[in-house]
Amino acid sequence: MSNTPLNYDKLLETNDYKISFYNEKKEKTFGNLDDNIDFSKDLIQHEKHFVLIDKSTLGHLGIFYIAIEENLYFEKIEKLRVDIIFFFVLIYSIISLIGFYLARLFLKPIKEERKRINTFIKDTTHELNTPISAILMSIESEDLTPRQIERVRLSARRVSEIYKDLTYIFLAKNKTEKIINELFLDNTIKEQLKYFEPLASKKKITINTNLNNFKYKINEDDFVRVFNNLVSNAIKYNKMSGKIDISLKNKTLIIKDNGIGIEEKKIKDIFNRYYRATEEQGGFGIGLSIVNKICKDYNIKITVESRLNEGTTFSLYF
Repeated sequence: MSNTPLNYDKLLETNDYKISFYNEKKEKTFGNLDDNIDFSKDLIQHEKHFVLIDKSTLGHLGIFYIAIEENLYFEKIEKLRVDIIFFFVLIYSIISLIGFYLARLFLKPIKEERKRINTFIKDTTHELNTPISAILMSIESEDLTPRQIERVRLSARRVSEIYKDLTYIFLAKNKTEKIINELFLDNTIKEQLKYFEPLASKKKITINTNLNNFKYKINEDDFVRVFNNLVSNAIKYNKMSGKIDISLKNKTLIIKDNGIGIEEKKIKDIFNRYYRATEEQGGFGIGLSIVNKICKDYNIKITVESRLNEGTTFSLYF
């Protein structure tokens, strides 16, 4: 059309396709496509390629038919298939890794809780075994000495405290409505300290008190449970011949000991259930959890100060 000769060689330079030109008699005049062509069709599939028949030349330059064979379609399909498989494997691997990470992340609290429960069961068995063994040993003889009777009384009280703590933790929701009265805390403290005298004397611990009259609206069992847990810990984690100072004044109850103390980094966790700041003494880490819960129920602020090997102070602000 531009009065320039048709450059056949330029048409054949590419490997992307093969092309042949045909005259009116459907004879090939030039080209590199040697397949048998069915000119009644516009598109033919030969093995792994397609052949396009173009009949729109209308005899221009003596060409009536053009056949073009492409060599890219199936290669691209194969490449696309490989790419899809690759990206599928890649995405599947990423999702699997994320799923594995999330599964571990979600299962971690369950595993930790299971571990804590197993430890709790072992500790509970150990805690119950000690006083029960003491009772059984003390009643082997028919005539009990005052010392054996005292041992039985202390062991029975310990079993009772363990039972009460466990029922409070696990059966609190099933309890009947609590009776809340104005309680003279100083009188209740004096009564409860009588039960701790044998246990304190066993470790030669001196208990000093400075109690002012103070009334507070609280269930008596709840206050006793708070006070007894704190005093029990003050005795349990105290040194031989140590001392405990208990004061009640200005709407504040302070229980201070000069025992083994608590590491500073562990203080923030001592109110967590099953947490034990030390393995030096028995216990299964629910006492302070109960104390903290009761204090929250009655809007009592509780603080703790402690120095390792110097002692611990619990303060309750009513």
